[in-house]
Amino acid sequence: MISLPEDCVSEILSHTSPPDACRFSLVSSTLRSAADSDMVWRSFLPSDYEDIVSRAVNPSALQFSSYKQLFHALCSPLLLDGGNKSFKLDKLSGKKSYILSARDLSITWSSDPMFWSWRSNPESRFREVAELRTVNWLEIEGKIRTGVLTPNTSYGAYLIMKVSHRGYGLDSAPAEVSVAVGGRVLRRGKAYLGQKDEKKVEMETLFYGNRRDIFRNRVIQLEQLEEEGKDGGVIPVPGKRDDGWMEIELGEFFSGGGDVEIKMGLREVGYQLKGGLVVEGIEVRPKQTQSTQKTKC
Repeated sequence: MISLPEDCVSEILSHTSPPDACRFSLVSSTLRSAADSDMVWRSFLPSDYEDIVSRAVNPSALQFSSYKQLFHALCSPLLLDGGNKSFKLDKLSGKKSYILSARDLSITWSSDPMFWSWRSNPESRFREVAELRTVNWLEIEGKIRTGVLTPNTSYGAYLIMKVSHRGYGLDSAPAEVSVAVGGRVLRRGKAYLGQKDEKKVEMETLFYGNRRDIFRNRVIQLEQLEEEGKDGGVIPVPGKRDDGWMEIELGEFFSGGGDVEIKMGLREVGYQLKGGLVVEGIEVRPKQTQSTQKTKC
């Protein structure tokens, strides 16, 4: 059996993936040395990792003596740009994801305390979240450039949110969600911001008029939804996240190899009063195309 030099083995492993390198490190001490080398793990880091580290709110917290340690450190959320963004690498693929905080988004009338309030939230990774007091025109938009993402990767955009105990009007009509690349809308769809809670029906009467009016409005909405859903599609509602928040998918896109602007948005302009929506931000993360067995390393 011919033994390859360690640097040759490292060169080969640098074209695999983090889980592959971890599995090879378990085979033998010789392979472990090659699999743990800086050559291998530097190849798994994004090309702009130095810029990312320099933008960290607390770069001194990134204690590492090897590229392998740095890779694993970047697989945990890292606050950037004064705390307005969160960055993370995917452990399995090394692909980049970002969360834009509510402060990094364009939210219609968010500077008017009559409509929105900015406050701290102990469950948020950011210093502030935006909570909707009351508004009849809801519009939220985030922007990011494909140049800061992993090239040639399918990404999804997700609004991270909650509904407070004072929430109302968020489940009366679906909001329009969309993703545009370079000014061209790739996807336009609908999603509900909340699920119907019968205990809150009474509150709606204070804002929407008497029950007969509510019933008439709902019949109109159901007719519209029936027309829109003839293809069998179901309008989604917020889903639970591992971090305790909820999320709505705004759309997906392919990052390609260039540097174009991505716009991700949500709009509900049905002129019905609504409130209680808590916005943490918008996440842009790689779409999971297949499951990969996790290997400790």
